[in-house]
Amino acid sequence: MTHSHTHPRRGRSHAQRSTTPPSEAPGSGASRSRAPLHAVLILVSILAPAFPAAAQGTVVTRAAPADAGMSEGVLAGGVALYEEAIERGDLVGAVLLVAKDGKVVLHEALGWRDKARGIPMEPGTMFRMASNTKPPVATAIAQLVEDGRLEYDDLVREHMPSWDTYRAGFVNIGHLLSHASGLRIPTLFLQPYMEPSAEHPDAPTLQLEAARFGGVGAEAIPGTTYSYNNPGYNTLGALVEIASGMPLEEYLDREIYTPLGMHDSYHHEVDEKMDGKLDRMGVVYYERDGEGGWMPGWTPGDPPQVPFVRASGGMISTADDYVIFCQMFLNGGIYDGQRIISGETVELMTSPKIRTNPGSEGPARSYGYGWSVSEDGVYSHTGSDGTGAWVDPATNLIVLVFTQTPRGRDPVARFREIVNLAIEG
Repeated sequence: MTHSHTHPRRGRSHAQRSTTPPSEAPGSGASRSRAPLHAVLILVSILAPAFPAAAQGTVVTRAAPADAGMSEGVLAGGVALYEEAIERGDLVGAVLLVAKDGKVVLHEALGWRDKARGIPMEPGTMFRMASNTKPPVATAIAQLVEDGRLEYDDLVREHMPSWDTYRAGFVNIGHLLSHASGLRIPTLFLQPYMEPSAEHPDAPTLQLEAARFGGVGAEAIPGTTYSYNNPGYNTLGALVEIASGMPLEEYLDREIYTPLGMHDSYHHEVDEKMDGKLDRMGVVYYERDGEGGWMPGWTPGDPPQVPFVRASGGMISTADDYVIFCQMFLNGGIYDGQRIISGETVELMTSPKIRTNPGSEGPARSYGYGWSVSEDGVYSHTGSDGTGAWVDPATNLIVLVFTQTPRGRDPVARFREIVNLAIEG
């Protein structure tokens, strides 16, 4: 994927974006109207010049911890946790980033990106983000809702006829976003993939494979229970393609990454699709080697896990890029003058939709649209290859912990406690 330098729709107020009527938008019903929302957005665009700071959105900068009201010494204690974990062999390497009030007060690279080759971890190391892909994909859906091309209560079958079955016909987009669809498919895609044929010479593709989920459908009544489901998000990626008329990775690049300046974010671990940056990726270590170390499980240059771009995972990014994405959410959907989504949409996405631990005596945890949401208002997501992001609107804090040792002993819970203790006053 080659990053573009033009983004004709983002970077302006929503009122200036595409106003294609729902009846003319791909995959939309003709009966929907967005006039009230457009009226609000037009008013916002008129009033924005009177509030330039709010209209622009806080831009991530580097600063000393004291400049953001944090203790350098306490943060150093958090770094020491990871230095000790790597020394013990609990992890191979990590990148830690802490930002408060838009100021990056900690950005440390520890251990190795590729231990066998003696290549150290670097602040700009590119990580397999796995399920940290879901917040950007959910953001893409939200943009298409704002543009009138989709609605959260759209039934999937309205856009994908193969979902028009008795077990899939009542699943809607909101169900997929919140993992409340009732789907219980345990794999990323049904196996084996479709073979190329006269009818589908390009098979397998995201849309063709997502269409097959309709034949399986839901095992539980949609909207009643939570069950984390990757096929649901892969279906959302297919819906992005159908509604936008462009490949998923192209849409994400043009409408989110390029406007935000996320120039090291991609979606397929193939060198020619990463502008030649493949070797900046870290080795992923899944298993111990029997001698106290770790065996490489995936190394840059190995075949991709899936032969096409998916939406349940597959994002490749850096701490520098992902902190911008998180800051955009803290800013209410805008960053450095680039309006990505509305403030109302940010609130919607980061509000609880369904309880993920019902019956638990512990703190309530929920899922919104693309984000896990805790009782204290922190929204977050983790990835199965070892990455995690936490955003706390109450303290204006972003914490990123990126590793590629997913089955190691990651002291992330204690690290987050220390980071919170570092906030002074």
